[in-house]
Amino acid sequence: MRGARSRTLAMAALVGLMGLGATAPPKAGGPPPSPQEAEVTGVVLDPSTRQPVVLLQGKRDRRPLAMSIGPFEANGIAIALQGLTPPRPLTHDLFLNVLGDLRASLKRIVVTDLRDDVYYAQLHLEAAGNQLTIDSRPSDAIALALRARVPILVEDQVFEKAERALPKAGSSPTF
Repeated sequence: MRGARSRTLAMAALVGLMGLGATAPPKAGGPPPSPQEAEVTGVVLDPSTRQPVVLLQGKRDRRPLAMSIGPFEANGIAIALQGLTPPRPLTHDLFLNVLGDLRASLKRIVVTDLRDDVYYAQLHLEAAGNQLTIDSRPSDAIALALRARVPILVEDQVFEKAERALPKAGSSPTF
């Protein structure tokens, strides 16, 4: 059931992002695959599940990516997208404040994989001249990246795996 729901969700996101000018994945024979920068195009509610979804779009090839997230993470991302500053620090603000006090900084985040309907991400930090990589949920990583104004990268394999999860042509998803 979860797989069908993620395919329906992915199809809804694809249809929505196609209107923004999304194109096909890169052709074979080009440069080796690497993470591409992505922009967050919005946070929406899936109409059938009422589950929040963050929508991303690759900057290089405009491929869409939709990820189901929790309501608190959706709120954290939406606040950052709107440029709002809460009167007291939220969890993501607190995390960045602690990093700053420790003289560490977030340099970028990378959505690295999609396995069994679960997305994975990494935070790339710099502290005292050392590079650190920390495992993270993509929703938290995105909320941090938006606040810190650092690049959000997505591995090409994640776009490809998400595309394979879409319903086949001719099927009609229920929304």
